[in-house]
Amino acid sequence: MSLFLVLFLTVYGSMHVYAYWKTRPFLPFSPCLRFVFILFLLCMVFAPILVHLQNNKGWESTARFTAYLGYTWMGFLLLFVSLFIMVDAYNVLIRLISVLFRFDYAKFILAGKASFLLLTCLVIAAGCYSLFDAQKIRTEKIQIVTSKLPDTIHHFTIVQISDLHLGLIVRRPLLKKIISAIEAANPDLLVSTGDLVDAEINHISGLAELFQRINPRYGKFAVTGNHDFYAGINEALLFTRRSGFKILRGEGVTVEGIFNIVGVDDPTGLRMGQKIIQNEKAILSTVPHNLFTILLKHRPDIGQNSTGLLDLQLSGHTHGGQIFPFRWVVRLLYKKYRGLHEFANGSFLYISTGTGTWGPPMRFLTPPKITIIDVVSDRLIRIKKARQLFEKSNL
Repeated sequence: MSLFLVLFLTVYGSMHVYAYWKTRPFLPFSPCLRFVFILFLLCMVFAPILVHLQNNKGWESTARFTAYLGYTWMGFLLLFVSLFIMVDAYNVLIRLISVLFRFDYAKFILAGKASFLLLTCLVIAAGCYSLFDAQKIRTEKIQIVTSKLPDTIHHFTIVQISDLHLGLIVRRPLLKKIISAIEAANPDLLVSTGDLVDAEINHISGLAELFQRINPRYGKFAVTGNHDFYAGINEALLFTRRSGFKILRGEGVTVEGIFNIVGVDDPTGLRMGQKIIQNEKAILSTVPHNLFTILLKHRPDIGQNSTGLLDLQLSGHTHGGQIFPFRWVVRLLYKKYRGLHEFANGSFLYISTGTGTWGPPMRFLTPPKITIIDVVSDRLIRIKKARQLFEKSNL
């Protein structure tokens, strides 16, 4: 934790120094105003730590205010720094090209007060859009065709939610929209692939009861994410169970003889001294291989010895980057970081971009989603194709 704090403060503090350096020439600061601005920047650097301390003290209102202010500022700062670094890189490139081809670069570079104001307005517009976009829940639909469903079952529907991060910022208003979207999908199975709660888990009473409105035919299943352990695993598990989910912690179950569902803990638990079962191959080997098998796993890590034992892995964790261009950083950590991927053996991996937000209550070019997965028997596909051919032949 000490190493993380040092790294975080170094990186985040450097972002503030860069922002101050880019801003200072264009703002008419008096010495007094400059001091106030620097003091504000310092407070924003330490805001995430203040949120944690205030929450531990039970100062809910103060912690929530600090969280909204500090994390919203973080989102705008990320957009500001990203855009201005790209502009700096562009200006350097233009200067290098001008040296090679011997032309006057001055009219091609973006510099001066007018450019600064234009770029700042773009940041503000993108930030405001991101705040509103994070509150609009989309649905994504995918179809998985399989030969492993019993003859009496032609298809069933899964709804996946992931990375809600319920806590100080993601609260009842957004959760009610999520619940309504799930109800509209009318799933046979609801799954949560981790981080249902955030590290600041206190004061979320009444939210579990909203989940109790949803009672799919085949049940509700969940696995842990890294933030469930940060929040305090016992409290996170209690909330998840109160929400009506069966938590799969290194175990698998067969549901009504139709499909298997297996879940594993996030490896954060191991680093925090928890005893967790990590041998995916052994866990997957405990369920019938002739049935469609779903693996719930928070991180989109692919078990080398597991893909042949499962048909569909559902994961989250990456948020799809959440705020562009942070997805480029995520792609360095995870080769597959969003969307549906098929492997050579016919199994699939689907990575949710997340349903809530972590840190900044913002999403830029990566909207929040619930995913509707229709698992369809290949028999039904063949019947539909035969019917279409028959209808065409009669035209």
